[in-house]
Amino acid sequence: MKRKRIALVAHDNRKRDLIEWVEWNWKILVLHDLVCTGTTGQLVEAALRRKANDTDGITVNVAKLKSGPLGGDQQLGAYIADSKIDIVIFLWDPMEPQPHDVDVKALLRICVLYNVPTACNRSTADFLISSPLMNDEYNPIQADYSGYINRHLS
Repeated sequence: MKRKRIALVAHDNRKRDLIEWVEWNWKILVLHDLVCTGTTGQLVEAALRRKANDTDGITVNVAKLKSGPLGGDQQLGAYIADSKIDIVIFLWDPMEPQPHDVDVKALLRICVLYNVPTACNRSTADFLISSPLMNDEYNPIQADYSGYINRHLS
């Protein structure tokens, strides 16, 4: 099995959904490396510790970045740009304006730019985590941006 580096992010109104999803999928998630922003990381770690409490040999380790509005979204974007994230589960709130909407858009843009599988709702997260590709090495095809990088600016 190939360990994946999975980012878990949720806006305040979606944290409960993410924690329910984490609790449902905990046996899979503890086999991978998890990266979370701010409070989400604390909640995810606590949920996984509760679930894995009676299971010998399971260690729960969640890397916690800053809160999204305090720079966590940018930190995660840098991880993605540096190929340190394989999957992003980002349950964002489409009904509530966020003071850091530009950061959210930038994070989603970087996921697309680097072709990182990204789930923005629980259904897509279910499809990703249950994919046979979860257990194998997977290298997403990277777009060739050399024309953009090598363009002549005058």
